[in-house]
Amino acid sequence: VELRFDTPQRRFSVISCYFPSGSSGPERQEAKFRFLDGFYPVLQRLKAEREFILCGDVNIAHQEIDLKNWKSNQKNSGFLPEERAWMTRVLTEGGLVDVYRRLQPEATDAAYTWWSNRGQAYAKNVGWRLDYHLATPAMAERARREAIYKEQKFSDHAPITIEYDWKL
Repeated sequence: VELRFDTPQRRFSVISCYFPSGSSGPERQEAKFRFLDGFYPVLQRLKAEREFILCGDVNIAHQEIDLKNWKSNQKNSGFLPEERAWMTRVLTEGGLVDVYRRLQPEATDAAYTWWSNRGQAYAKNVGWRLDYHLATPAMAERARREAIYKEQKFSDHAPITIEYDWKL
């Protein structure tokens, strides 16, 4: 879902997106890889046209600090080397910014946005950071504060909010 703002001051979009999970099997993982391969050029075209913030469930924990048990999850969907490389490419060559990490570069346990429904993961805070705000640099510079809402549990994900300072 894309919300476009075109004003005399700026052109920008806020995009909400769900990236496929590959955790249910090899076919789903291949579908996820196809999605990632096809979505990267879309992001690049959009970045050439306008500023944007992409928010949503990316289903990738980018770095070791983005999940509790990274060592035991290196062969699991969401933390596969190919997925992490895609995210690195988006943030380097692709020129986007992980806005939460810009504001909280060292956060670990407080950064989790997803917990398995198994093994009391939520109660023990054995989580993953799968939900992101990825933004063009100019939009990321306007980020002021972040919050992950954990006071109520709506699903296996917790909403991440980022406050941006801009005028339409």
